[in-house]
Parts: sequence; C-alpha cells; structure tokens
Amino acid sequence: MARRPLVMGNWKLNGSKAFTKTLINELNTELAGVEGCDVAIAPPVMYLAEAEAALAGGKIALGAQNVDLNKQGAFTGDISVDMLKDFGAKYIIIGHSERRQYHNESDEFIAKKFGVLKQAGLVPVLCIGESEAENEAGKTEAVCARQIDAVINTLGVDAFNGAVIAYEPIWAIGTGKSATPAQAQAVHAFIRAHIAQKSQAVADQVIIQYGGSVNDGNAAELFTQPDIDGALVGGASLKAPAFAVIVKAAAQAKN
Repeated sequence: MARRPLVMGNWKLNGSKAFTKTLINELNTELAGVEGCDVAIAPPVMYLAEAEAALAGGKIALGAQNVDLNKQGAFTGDISVDMLKDFGAKYIIIGHSERRQYHNESDEFIAKKFGVLKQAGLVPVLCIGESEAENEAGKTEAVCARQIDAVINTLGVDAFNGAVIAYEPIWAIGTGKSATPAQAQAVHAFIRAHIAQKSQAVADQVIIQYGGSVNDGNAAELFTQPDIDGALVGGASLKAPAFAVIVKAAAQAKN
C-alpha cells in the first residue's frame, strides 16, 4: 500500500503569540495547492489557541510536543489528552530524546503515554534513536528495537496502526550532521522489518519519519528512499520557505 508522507514541524521551545500567527499565515500561503503530503506543526503548548485559530479551515494539522498520563487532578504543570483535544491537536510527539535526556523519561513511561494517546484517539509520534556513542558502538538497531518493543510489549503490535515513528539519531539533532539517505534508509528498513516480525500489515502502513537536521537542502534526497515516509523537522520548521520546500519535496518524491 502507498503510505502518505507526513512532514511535521517541531517548534521546540520557540515562538510567541505574534510569531505563531505570522508563521502559520506564511505556511498557509506557501503550501496552498500542495497535495499528496500530510502536514502538521507542534508549537509550544502555550500557543495552541493562536495556532488553532490561524490553522482554521486550512490543510495543516495541529500537534503538540508532549502529554501527561493523567487526565486531571493534582499534577501541577502537566497537560492531558483532553486538553490537547480541546484545541484540536491531532499528532502528539512523545519520547523525544530531549524529554528522555532532560526529564529522565524511560521507555516504559513513554509506552504508557503512547497508550494514553491511542485510547484518546490521538496520533502518537514516537521518537526513537541512538546517541553518537551507541551509533559508533554499532548499537543503532538494538536501541531502536528496544524503544519500539517497549510499546509492543505493553500494548501489542496493533498499537502501531495509525501511529507514527520518528527515527531521530540523537547525534544528528540540531548538530547540522544528518544521516546520509542510505544510512537513514537502512535504519528505517530495519524498523519496518522489526515490526513486521509481529505483523506485516502493521509494518506496511506505519509512517516512519526521519528527523535530525532535515533541511531544505537534504530533504529531497532523503524522501527518495522507500522506507522514509516524511520528516520530523526541527530548526527548519521555524522558517516558512524552508519548511515549505521540505513539504513539497515529500509530496513530489512520494507521488
């Protein structure tokens, strides 16, 4: 089956009310008439209201950068699935290496978040990937398998139906160093094959994005690879022209 690519912008800790409105308006203009690629943005949760309003009636979906396990109660500073749904958010990033590193989020904790999102009818965007040391030690496949298996062991392989995996080698995030298209494809093919051991049907439909210094210069070549189904874009998603080039490259390569 043909998988429809997804290009998603992760704004991380950037933006303001004015920036959010301006960037979305620019994106709506830049991407008018572009077909064949799903597009989403994940601004900071503070700006979901501005984003929801600016996206209204357009083709760009709203996302968010994190979620908590709890629906309500005494959990200061946390965000529930219902709150995200209240703003029309659809794609929710979990397991980003920055959350794993700075907030000590474990594979098991992230798998629980995955389950909470699935139960709420939201789309988990599960970030996986290895550090530079793990890459150099030849542990890339083992790390990716472990992070995926945390979900499969908790929820079963069918949880990946309608879900997204973002392979983000940690050594390539924000460093300007990107995996080569061949390197990225090899890992994406491994991830799909690993899921296929449990279910070929699930493996065939799961969207596997590449993330890690994706920009308007390297996107087109990455998207020619058969198992790369779009991108999770960091820095380049903060500039409408660059992000639009990436979306258009995905639409062109996969259609």
